[in-house]
Amino acid sequence: MYHTWMRYFTPSPVHHRLGLVCLGVGLQHGVLPTVGPRTLDHHVAVVVSAGRGWFRDQEGQRRTVTAPALLWLTPGVPHHYGVDPETGWDESFVDFTGPATATYTELGYIEPDRPVVPLADTAGARAAVGRIARAARRGNPLLEVETGAAVHELLVALRRARADLGGDGDPVLQALARDAFQPLSVAEHAARHGMTAAELRTAVRRAAGCSPKDYLLGIRLGRAKELLAATELPVASVARRVGYDDPAYFSRLFTRRVGTAPIRFREQQGRAVPGGWSNQIPAPDDPPMVTGSGQAPAARQGESGAH
Repeated sequence: MYHTWMRYFTPSPVHHRLGLVCLGVGLQHGVLPTVGPRTLDHHVAVVVSAGRGWFRDQEGQRRTVTAPALLWLTPGVPHHYGVDPETGWDESFVDFTGPATATYTELGYIEPDRPVVPLADTAGARAAVGRIARAARRGNPLLEVETGAAVHELLVALRRARADLGGDGDPVLQALARDAFQPLSVAEHAARHGMTAAELRTAVRRAAGCSPKDYLLGIRLGRAKELLAATELPVASVARRVGYDDPAYFSRLFTRRVGTAPIRFREQQGRAVPGGWSNQIPAPDDPPMVTGSGQAPAARQGESGAH
């Protein structure tokens, strides 16, 4: 015996241009019917939160599925799966498509080559599915936009819940972030972990969806933005603090990646940040607070007053 609830809908071409659209949502539990063999023309994320079963991939290999787990069903790829009749399972599923799926796949959020993904927990994913289910009520004029937005949220929740990352994230990424401002090459970063450069590239691509160079660059430029927005440090000093000895190179890189020069970025942020400037360099884990009135908080010990 099993219980099921599901809704399906057909977003318009305009909604597809939002990047992701939800095609359906369902909640089921019990000894569900076997699915497939079949091939779909869209993506489905099947979140198994309790129970166990099996999954057979396109090569015919059968593997055990034990909750919590995620089944990725991707377009054009045959799949076949079923529930252990002794335990049944609880599942929630979301059908979706859209041009943004290609980018999510490139970034490693959708994994066509990994149809069965162990999860650490399903709470975040189930919350996102719940939002889709609530938005899917009949007559909701915002259905397509609300459900599409929740699909983005679901992909992030599933990425965060991957069991191979653990609760605090991937240890390789943590180490790269810790050493991001040191003048180390990718090969030197790899050597610190007892890895080859190729192994480090594979690990970072799987965990962050990008190369080690781009991952480190994102951290460096993020810190540079913080320093430009919250201090009066010269651009050359900002460059050195985030790992660049050549201020001209830093400025060209910042301009190319951010879309505006460092000085221009500072001017834009200076008009938007309440409280003016401080000579105190903000700590990443201890950001300055802004009061609800929009006035600058009292200066911390060692800080200069706002200008």
